[in-house]
Amino acid sequence: MKRAFIIGLGIFGLLAGQAPAAAADLPPRYGPPLVAAAPVYYSVYSWTGFYAGINGGGGWGRSQWDGIDRFDVSGGIIGGTIGYNWQINRIVIGAEGDIDWSGIRGTTTAFCPPGCSTRNYWLATVRGRLGYAFDRFLPYVTAGLAVGDINASIPGFPGGTASNAGWTIGAGVEVGIVSNVSLKAEYLFVDLSDFNCGFNCSLAANGNVTFYANIFRGGLNIHF
Repeated sequence: MKRAFIIGLGIFGLLAGQAPAAAADLPPRYGPPLVAAAPVYYSVYSWTGFYAGINGGGGWGRSQWDGIDRFDVSGGIIGGTIGYNWQINRIVIGAEGDIDWSGIRGTTTAFCPPGCSTRNYWLATVRGRLGYAFDRFLPYVTAGLAVGDINASIPGFPGGTASNAGWTIGAGVEVGIVSNVSLKAEYLFVDLSDFNCGFNCSLAANGNVTFYANIFRGGLNIHF
């Protein structure tokens, strides 16, 4: 009887020692709340880096001489482009410069029977760009400095020319074709203000000549 009592106490002690361990092994009834991670945008196509390319298109606008109505100017342009982009998630910030040969010109005989002509031979811009990337598809707005020449001529007078600094604003879209090649199409409004041609263009000392144009062009860029 005594032996059975001792064996019983041993079994009870063994079970009592294992109970806390078994309870510790059980999973907690309530876990910590799950917090969803913020979505992260991963672009397959990267716009960050330097690029250079070519561009070409045409321009249509107006010129005006003092005392003469505005008249149409138009012609083609072609040139080169260089720039750099920084991409932050979907936002693309860039700086771009270009210089083009220009054949934009026009002539009027209204109030100028011999024919008053305005021509632009070259045009350059330095602009900032701000875009929103849809992977390989990048619409953007752009604005900055425009520099170019205004040439004015009239038969019987020496004519005049000036290189003017003005401004430009526009928008466009660029599409990545392969990893380092993209195509773009853009519109720019360019205003080169005016210059005083004076007695070189007329019998008056205040012969101001103005020039502005709407530029539509396409381009191809190589990214590095």
